[in-house]
Amino acid sequence: MSKSLKARIGPSILNADLSKLYEESLKLLSNGADYLHLDVMDGHFVPNLTFGHPVVKCLRSKIKEAFFETHMMVSKPEQWIAPMADAGVDQYTFHIEPITNVEEVCRKIKENGMMVGLAIKPGTPVSTVEKYISLADMVLIMTVEPGFGGQKFMEDQMEKVKYLREHYPLLNIEVDGGVGPSTIGYCANAGANMIVSGTAVIGSEDQGATIKLLRDTVEDAIAKR
Repeated sequence: MSKSLKARIGPSILNADLSKLYEESLKLLSNGADYLHLDVMDGHFVPNLTFGHPVVKCLRSKIKEAFFETHMMVSKPEQWIAPMADAGVDQYTFHIEPITNVEEVCRKIKENGMMVGLAIKPGTPVSTVEKYISLADMVLIMTVEPGFGGQKFMEDQMEKVKYLREHYPLLNIEVDGGVGPSTIGYCANAGANMIVSGTAVIGSEDQGATIKLLRDTVEDAIAKR
C-alpha cells in the first residue's frame, strides 16, 4: 500500500532573496523541486509578516505549471481562501489552532478548487488533527515553531509522524522546519513523504544535489515499508 506514496520535495522560499522571487523559484524548480512551499504570515498568528496573495498571483503569472502550496500561518485562514484560489494556489494548508470551524474551512477550500492541508504546531497533540483527516489531502507536522526560518529541528515531533503513518498508510504527511541532509533520515524513517526544506536547500552550493539527497532518502524509506 505504502508504495503508492511519493516522495515530494518542496523548498520553502522564506529564506530566498525575495527581491528575486521569480528567479529563485525557477532555480529551485530547475534543480528538481517537486513543488513550491509558500509561507504566508499575518503578524498575528505568528510574530512575523511575509507576503500575501498579490505576490503569489504575480509569481503564478510567470510560473504556470508548478504546484503551489501556501502554508497559511494566519489567525483567520477563511479570510484568504478565495484570494489565494484566484492567485492560482493548488493546495491551501492552514493551522487548525486558531479556529473552531475546521470543517467549514476545509469545505470552502475545496469549493474554491484547492486541495486541503491541515497543519499543527509542535505543542499541538496529533489527536487534535486526527479527527479531521478525512477532510484533508495532507497533514503538516511542524518540526519548529512556525514563524521564522533557520530554527533547530525538533526530533520529538517524529512521534506524531510515526503515529499518523502507522494509522493512515496512504496519507500525505509533510514536515517543515529545520529539515536538511542531517535531519532527513529522522523524517523519512518516521514516515514523512512530503519534505519542506528552506535554509538547507536555498543556501546549498548545489541545490540539485541537496534536493536529490532528500528525495532519495525518503524513497528508500518508502521502499522499505
